[in-house]
Amino acid sequence: MPTTEPMLPVKTMQDLVSSLNEAMGDSGLGEDLRTVRQVKQLMHSYVSQSDDWVQHAIYHEGSRYTRNLVDDGNGKYNLLILVWGEGQSSPIHDHAGSHCMMKLLAGELDEQLYAWPRDGSLELRRTAPLRTNSVAYMHDKIGLHRIGNPSLSTRAVSLHLYSPPYNMCKTFDESTGAAVQSTCTAQKLTSLVASSSQNYACSAGFAADPTMAMPHGPAITST
Repeated sequence: MPTTEPMLPVKTMQDLVSSLNEAMGDSGLGEDLRTVRQVKQLMHSYVSQSDDWVQHAIYHEGSRYTRNLVDDGNGKYNLLILVWGEGQSSPIHDHAGSHCMMKLLAGELDEQLYAWPRDGSLELRRTAPLRTNSVAYMHDKIGLHRIGNPSLSTRAVSLHLYSPPYNMCKTFDESTGAAVQSTCTAQKLTSLVASSSQNYACSAGFAADPTMAMPHGPAITST
């Protein structure tokens, strides 16, 4: 069962992983809004430090973005670090019924929120800027979204929690609202904890090279 006990201070990424495991227990996020609020608070409480996560910030030059597994949450959730290339964005997509919690670790991102398609079109409801250490929450009950890096000179790095984990979602054509299924593949990389870590690359061509770590630069400095 998810815990209702006070959480320990979250100073490092490892603290965050431990606190998330404690907060969600064997249930993941589920339908308990108290747990959703608690997990969002934990994500807020961690202050990004690049030394904590740089080993997971794997990026291949020319990719839109890469998805690197930090922790598998005992199968009830997963925690990923995404590295966004300059000026790159995701497709408009759903979350296959899962909760999505996102924290910006470095750089800047924009979130575009869309209503579900009606009459063959997608309605853009709002655009919200995300800055370092901000946290956003998304669920299919809210709508669809697209995440993009507005900077043409600096990469962005974000931390994503999905509960339950999924390896298939729908992506949407902005002009027609048509949806297609997208799947993900995995490659093993480094690990924050004892279990092995993996790199996820969407089948639409967002492949990642596990031999190339993201260089130290403006996008990964501590804030």
